Amino acid sequence: MAERSLRGMSIGAKSLESDDNVDFAARNDVAYVCPKGHRTILPFAEGAEIPEEWECRCGMAARREGDEDREDDEISKPTRTHWDMLLERRTEDELKTLLEKRLQMHRDGWFPDYE
Repeated sequence: MAERSLRGMSIGAKSLESDDNVDFAARNDVAYVCPKGHRTILPFAEGAEIPEEWECRCGMAARREGDEDREDDEISKPTRTHWDMLLERRTEDELKTLLEKRLQMHRDGWFPDYE
């Protein structure tokens, strides 16, 4: 096998393609700013629908820069978290019981060890 190996080439490490004669799609950079002041710049293809809001890295909703003059009279529902949706289906007492049951199953060896 050593006789047939390629010499001088790291297979998979480098591409043999180049960017010569490649026309990239036209893009527009759009800036979003969250209430905490974080600024995020995202490239969008020209002609793409650009959202008014984007989720910031801190988890808050960031608005497009320059949209401060927009009216905030829109009725918006508060963001539902996973915990909120879970509490719609079960009470905290039911969750405690279920957790204890699952922990006991684990202690009894019901679940295999993943190593």
